[in-house]
Amino acid sequence: MEQVDVFKALSNKTRLQMLEWLKEPEINFPGQKEYGYDQGVCVGQLQAKASLTQSTVSEYLSILQRAGFVKATRKGQWTYYKRDEAAFERLSKLILTTL
Repeated sequence: MEQVDVFKALSNKTRLQMLEWLKEPEINFPGQKEYGYDQGVCVGQLQAKASLTQSTVSEYLSILQRAGFVKATRKGQWTYYKRDEAAFERLSKLILTTL
């Protein structure tokens, strides 16, 4: 992934909020508690919290996934997303060494 693409992924307020929410899914998505958080958070939960259309949320998550910030897991008809914490470590190193 190009550096500029990584920063473009972070340049949208809602995408940043999604990353913040996914940092603490137990707090931000209590409606998913009965299903657990190991696989991540269901797109529907993110859509409800963001108050956006499913297509917009899916597009935003796709951008974050291509930038390496989230990982997707497919379970039946549902897709779950969780943060890739290693990506944030790489971003931190990139900023410290490059900028």
